[in-house]
Amino acid sequence: MSEIASTTVHEAYAFACMRCGYGWEQAYEIEHHIDASHHAYVVYKADGERVPSPLSTPTCTNCGGHVVRIMRAGRVSSVQQLLQSRRPADADTEAREPVAATAAPTGDRHWHFSDLLHPFHRR
Repeated sequence: MSEIASTTVHEAYAFACMRCGYGWEQAYEIEHHIDASHHAYVVYKADGERVPSPLSTPTCTNCGGHVVRIMRAGRVSSVQQLLQSRRPADADTEAREPVAATAAPTGDRHWHFSDLLHPFHRR
């Protein structure tokens, strides 16, 4: 089958596993193609590698679970920024006000679902 048309769009999603609490973000190149028979098909690529559609059967990259919440991009990074801004300035404060140990550095794209709820806990 030869291809007669193609367009590429870029999209990113945030994911949270409801089984283990793991979270991550991933950007995709989504290639829309039309073959010579005028049938449309889509190819998803992540980091240059062809991958299955993240919207059909998402799989947790941590535990392999399939109960995965898909959110708009930026949800993971906004939680990370919130956690970073709440980090204590010194060890004495840290002893009084613990921060979730699962918080990832701002540059990392991984987090845990419990981090999302941490800012709402009462003291």
